[in-house]
Amino acid sequence: MLTTGMIADKKATRMVAHRGLSGIERENTLPAFVAAGNRSYFGIECDVHVTKDGKYLVYHDDRTNRLCERDMALEESTEAQLRALRIKDSGSEAYTDSLKLPYLSEYIAVCARYGKTAVVELKNPMTAEHIANIVRICEEGYSLADVVFISFCFENLVEVRKIKPEQTVQFLCGEYTEDLLPRLKEHRFDLDIYYKALTKERVAAMHAAGIRVNCWTCDDKAEAEELISWGVDYITTNILE
Repeated sequence: MLTTGMIADKKATRMVAHRGLSGIERENTLPAFVAAGNRSYFGIECDVHVTKDGKYLVYHDDRTNRLCERDMALEESTEAQLRALRIKDSGSEAYTDSLKLPYLSEYIAVCARYGKTAVVELKNPMTAEHIANIVRICEEGYSLADVVFISFCFENLVEVRKIKPEQTVQFLCGEYTEDLLPRLKEHRFDLDIYYKALTKERVAAMHAAGIRVNCWTCDDKAEAEELISWGVDYITTNILE
C-alpha cells in the first residue's frame, strides 16, 4: 500500500498537496483532491485552464495526450469534448471511465468540505473577464480568505488584485533573479519558486521584505527538512506530508 512520506517536525512550514495527493492518486482528479483532504495537508493545489467555450477545467498540461486517450489542446477544445475524455487510472496505463477532468467548482467544493486552503494556478495568460469568473466561482464555493491564486503569468495576478486588492497571490517562477524581490515587494505578492532556486539567505531576504515563500515541488524528505530549517512558509509536494 502506498503511503505518504511523513515529516515529524514541520515547525511552522505548511504542506501543500501538488495537484492533489498526486503521489498516490491520479494528479488533478477528484480522488487526488479527496485523498489530500483526508490527510494533514494545509492546502491542495490545482491547475485551471479556460476551454474554447469559456468553461474552467482542471488539468496541468496545455494538451491532453500525456494522461488522456486523445490528444487535444485544452484552450482549443470545448468543455464537452474534454469532459468526454477518459484518463489513465492511478498507477496504470489503462484508461478509465471513472476519472474526468474536474470543473473548478468541483475542486473548490472538495477544499471547502475538508477545510483545506485552495491553491489555484491560473494556467497561461487569461483575459480580465475569465479571471473575474474564476475569482467569482471560488468565492461562491468558499471563502476567498482560504484561497491562494498562483501563476507564472505576473499579469494574471495583477488582474486578481484589481478585483480583490487584498487577495493572497503567489508569483510562480523557476529562477531567483535580482529583480524578483523588489518586483514582489512593489506589488505585495508572495513567492512560489522552484525549491532548488532557494537558499537560506534568499528565504531570509524575502521574509525581511514581508514576503511569504512557497516552493515547488519537493518530494525528498531530507531536502524538505532543510527547507523547513530555513523557515519556508510552504512546501508544495506530491507525496510528503
